[in-house]
Amino acid sequence: MESNRRTFMKIGGLCALGLGALPVVDAFAKLDQPKFSQDPQALVGKKWAMVIDMKKCWEKGKPGCKDCMLACHKYHNVPTIEDEKEEIKWIWTDEHEHVFVGQSNPYTEENLHGKPFIVLCNHCANPACVRVCPTKATFKRKEDGIVMMDFHRCIGCRFCMAACPFGARSFNFRDPRPYIKTELNASFPTRERGVVEKCNFCNERLAAGSLPACVEACKCGALVFGDLEDPKSGVRKLLASHYTIRRKPELGTEPNVYYIV
Repeated sequence: MESNRRTFMKIGGLCALGLGALPVVDAFAKLDQPKFSQDPQALVGKKWAMVIDMKKCWEKGKPGCKDCMLACHKYHNVPTIEDEKEEIKWIWTDEHEHVFVGQSNPYTEENLHGKPFIVLCNHCANPACVRVCPTKATFKRKEDGIVMMDFHRCIGCRFCMAACPFGARSFNFRDPRPYIKTELNASFPTRERGVVEKCNFCNERLAAGSLPACVEACKCGALVFGDLEDPKSGVRKLLASHYTIRRKPELGTEPNVYYIV
């Protein structure tokens, strides 16, 4: 009780000094702020990125393989909704002409026609979705560049969906929980109706020292995850030794997902 009284008097003193315009939340945050330590096993990077080697996926993966998608959706409790207008997807496949709009010629498309390309949130360095979110439910982490979603802050305005040029976000038109077909993963939160969601580069797995679920599940090694700021990382080695492309580079969002085709 005495400690609470002293804290209250400190806040009152700030106001008396003419600092009452400061948010009270900020004032409390500076008093007796708890210290949190990072898990020593956590994977740490300054700029996380992914390289997807589609050649490996097509040549070494089994036909119709969806291991990466199934692992991601199972881990993150992604519902299975058959209606394409209401489906929820974190990682999926699409055709070349839709994935790389305006980046090919008729002869290129002739060779790649009908082949599936793995797509997900690009975790852009200059994300348009972050700029338009009115509640900061969508934000970019300063420490590693991951574009995050705070489900509790999302008000369902869908401005982020309109701003994202990659169609990487899904909106829950209905309560998604009855449509979760896999065993519920209690370590990851389920969502509610009226909330936008997307890939988060498995930030919660990185914090525990594990690679993203899709990368871990990929048997052919097509998905490689790493730190762009680390010259010794797998992604940097692939970018140095292979020609890669990104989706819609002309828009200036600077995607952090690269493709080897």
